[in-house]
Amino acid sequence: MNASTNRNGRATVEQALARLNFKPRALEPGHVWLAGAGPGDPGCLTLEVLAALGQCDALVYDALVSPDVVAVAAGAELFYAGKRGGQPSMKQDDINALLVRLAREGRRVVRLKGGDPYIFGRGGEEALSLARENIPFRVLSGLTSGLSALAATAIPATMRGINKAVILATGHAAGTDEDIDWAAIARTGQPVVIYMGMANLPVIAAKLLSGGLAPSTPAAVIVAATTPQERIVVATLATIAEEAAAAGLASPALIVVGGVVAMRAALAGGA
Repeated sequence: MNASTNRNGRATVEQALARLNFKPRALEPGHVWLAGAGPGDPGCLTLEVLAALGQCDALVYDALVSPDVVAVAAGAELFYAGKRGGQPSMKQDDINALLVRLAREGRRVVRLKGGDPYIFGRGGEEALSLARENIPFRVLSGLTSGLSALAATAIPATMRGINKAVILATGHAAGTDEDIDWAAIARTGQPVVIYMGMANLPVIAAKLLSGGLAPSTPAAVIVAATTPQERIVVATLATIAEEAAAAGLASPALIVVGGVVAMRAALAGGA
């Protein structure tokens, strides 16, 4: 038996990677790569992010990054920069300054975030600060948690006959002067995936209802998608806040509202 195949004659992971002929770019001293770790499962890492973790000597990582993923950067100095709503955390300006300082020290820097850096990850702010300081940088996309969580829990983000768009929104400012127009979102009739909204779920649900969505609109809350701790509660828009609270669900979590949630009943047994 060839060492590159298993007992069934199928290619091993190593052989499959060799066939892919993937040649990662070199992470140079003084450069910063803004990378997405995906929704949680290490299997969701892209090859580019995996290669970057193997090259860096400074890793600045967030709270939602799996310890197993952090461990890949075995030769790096670790800098925890996690931000959690309502908890003491490193200020964004301080994170920006840290990235600039490490780069100017000639370090090979990876800034690792859960999901994708440019989807509610403040990656744009960090990229802008690096650009202003003339620090060379790249952005390595990751699977955004909003869409990966749906796939992991048997909810299709799009379904012919149900929706023609998907709205990604943040719920952290619900009920404040910085809030978005939930009524406008409701009028689209398209599914909405809400990040950072658990603390404001009752407010968000009420605003979507007052904007015209039916109380019977399917809704779900997904916690720790793709990980062994994954949990999901499916209800209606009228009852989702109450049922999520009764189940003890808490941040970080994603909220999904729209007709695509109803597909879970038919698809959940597919795995």
